[in-house]
Amino acid sequence: MVFAAGLGTRMRPLTEKMPKPLVSVAGRTLIDRALDEFEKAGVETAIVNVHHLADQIETHLLGRASPRIVISDERGRLLDQGGGIKKALPLIGDHPFYVCNTDAFWVGAEGSNILALAEFFDADRMDAALLLAPTNGSVGVDWDGDFDLDAEGRIVRRDGRKPYVYSGVGLMKPQLFAGVAADVFKLAPFFFDAAGKGRLYGVVSSGLWLHVGTIAAIADAERAIAARRR
Repeated sequence: MVFAAGLGTRMRPLTEKMPKPLVSVAGRTLIDRALDEFEKAGVETAIVNVHHLADQIETHLLGRASPRIVISDERGRLLDQGGGIKKALPLIGDHPFYVCNTDAFWVGAEGSNILALAEFFDADRMDAALLLAPTNGSVGVDWDGDFDLDAEGRIVRRDGRKPYVYSGVGLMKPQLFAGVAADVFKLAPFFFDAAGKGRLYGVVSSGLWLHVGTIAAIADAERAIAARRR
């Protein structure tokens, strides 16, 4: 499930005429950078939700052969990430599925972070597992981190500065959303609930993680990519 429906408010005025997933960083759009990783990992189908400037995203994705793109149309109402998942549940089915934001990516990873997450995931112990990146050293991190990990890889929420940030990619069970009555709701509370039950785990990704949440972050990311190529 690739989240491409947001308004991209932190990137205005750029996103007034272009949806954030189509913003280009070092010659590749953010959504293609995300989908490229899933294609390399062998993921066959990507459900992409659309709302803001949806026609542009749909037209752009016509050029992709893999993964197969299925559009979840939210033009009539922006549902937030949780609501977007609920709407797409008939397409997702009963097996664990990936979630993916489109405002971050990796460069220089050793192997596939996507496959590493799948290999780590254990449905008996976990309701969800998240790919994490180091708070220090990652590009575009302008907050104090999100999580810590215990010795067994469980995600722990703590006050103050945390060593890891959520990379925007996770693997979770669709059953978590069974029986939710609301149509518009956030995803994060489901992660927090799983953490409270000791059923949210994390894997630290390899490579350099770049978060591109603002216009200024585009140039920061391009400088970091150019520096690694030298």
